[in-house]
Amino acid sequence: MKHIAALQKVVTPWSGGLEPTDAELDAIEAEMDVVLAEVELLDALIVLLDRPASEFDARRIRRAHHRVLVARRDAANRAAGAQVSGDAA
Repeated sequence: MKHIAALQKVVTPWSGGLEPTDAELDAIEAEMDVVLAEVELLDALIVLLDRPASEFDARRIRRAHHRVLVARRDAANRAAGAQVSGDAA
């Protein structure tokens, strides 16, 4: 049996902890509403790749786009609220 080994030096150092940190998981969770809204918009747009848009499709895209905007606004407001401490000057 032949052993295969890398002849080059490892580019990225091996980390024993390959799991995401708690801070990374919190950041992912904070952005999850935006991600889900964008996936919904993408789904609505993919449906239109092989057929012309009907009034129902146009409404679905408008609603999905609105959900993306709302999710982004809410995420920005949460981030701004978390960074601000104290009263306004």
